[in-house]
Amino acid sequence: MSAPGRPGLGRCHPRAPQAALGGRTRCRSANHPPSSRGRFPTTPARVTIWRTLKRNGLITPEPHKRPKASFTRFEAQLPNELWQTDATEWHLADSSKVEILNLIDDHSRLCLGSVAVRTVKAADALQTFYSAAEEFGLPTRFLSDDAAVFSGKSRRGRVALESELDRLGIQCVHSTPYHPQTCGKVERFHQTLKLFLAKQAPADSLAHLQLQLDAFRTIYNQHRPHRALDGRTPLQAFHARLKASPSLAQPAVDYRIRRDRLDAGGRVTLRYLSRLRHFQVSYKHRGQPVMLLVAGDPVRVIAEDGALLRELTLDPSRDYQRSAAPTLVRHQVRQRSANT
Repeated sequence: MSAPGRPGLGRCHPRAPQAALGGRTRCRSANHPPSSRGRFPTTPARVTIWRTLKRNGLITPEPHKRPKASFTRFEAQLPNELWQTDATEWHLADSSKVEILNLIDDHSRLCLGSVAVRTVKAADALQTFYSAAEEFGLPTRFLSDDAAVFSGKSRRGRVALESELDRLGIQCVHSTPYHPQTCGKVERFHQTLKLFLAKQAPADSLAHLQLQLDAFRTIYNQHRPHRALDGRTPLQAFHARLKASPSLAQPAVDYRIRRDRLDAGGRVTLRYLSRLRHFQVSYKHRGQPVMLLVAGDPVRVIAEDGALLRELTLDPSRDYQRSAAPTLVRHQVRQRSANT
């Protein structure tokens, strides 16, 4: 067995000891006189012996690490064919830790979004996606790691982002745990971003850091030539070809994201078709901030932790939207009260 971190000897040929001794003899004649005890001043390194045996074809290499050539490289053929997202840590001037959520296009390396938050939550990931979709269109596939804000597999469910992608006909793909190479492009983007931020004055707040991210995004997308794009900028590569679209054709829908806070009764108000609509959400979460995802008539109300509080379809004929349909028990109570 070879030592960890060093090239293993593998399976040796029967003539391997003779080849090693021959290499030692050549070292003796090449201005390396033996010492007074008949030994060499320095012992040949393990790597030197290994290379000598390999050069003479007397060893079968058995590397412990997987060669880089065995990894399958991939690149989307069209813009919006694949988006990649991931979050990375950063620190403000007071050493407080924050997170930066980045979203890029796989084909053009275009930075679709870069948002600074204290901690990335499901609502932040969803809002970043919708902001990018409003400006650049919808992708065919969406790639991320298996973090809790992106994947609900560990909880045997679906998070808000996955539900929206399913509804829009976008294929949601997650990388294998402990395999960051799958999201290699956005991981490499993290490095470029951090090199830029390290040269700037430390940000005093999230707002200050967001200004720096916006400035970097402009430079990166519009002015900085990219080596992987033959010297073009990501924005040039993004507009050089036709855009891909979701696999399922979607009708023209008015998408909106609205942040609000439930009132004392757990209700919220939403303007729809130039009229205010009121509906009950959750008395348990009264007074808490929520995010409303509006896609035409369907509306989803999501808490800060990404939990779905209510899903309904707006009725244009009613200002106050009905709550959930009454259960059978309620019907029986009403019938008995009417009989009495």
